[in-house]
Amino acid sequence: QVQPVESGGGWVRPGGSRGLSCAASESIFIINAMGWYRQAPGKERELVARITSTGRTNYAGSVKGRFTIARDNAKKTVSLQMNNLKPDDTAVYYCSYEDGLGRNYWGQGTQVTVSS
Repeated sequence: QVQPVESGGGWVRPGGSRGLSCAASESIFIINAMGWYRQAPGKERELVARITSTGRTNYAGSVKGRFTIARDNAKKTVSLQMNNLKPDDTAVYYCSYEDGLGRNYWGQGTQVTVSS
């Protein structure tokens, strides 16, 4: 099982917070970048946030200042803390990571719904 496993999706009211987490496979020795992507209905999948093995981060402009990505290299996990959520944040959120050979792995996705 090398596919990352996401957790933490669900329903939240506008202005609320939600945390997502993702665990990479224990069998992968080297993990380079890890990231979160999302896909809303009728839209293409887009990058939400990405973090390198050294902790360098980049965010989509629409989430900057509201979302925070973090990783634990020892546990091979990546998290996404989402604050001040908006209805436009409604999407399926996917975890992804790149191994030392440049191969990318994707999770099954977890639904986040922001509505009142």
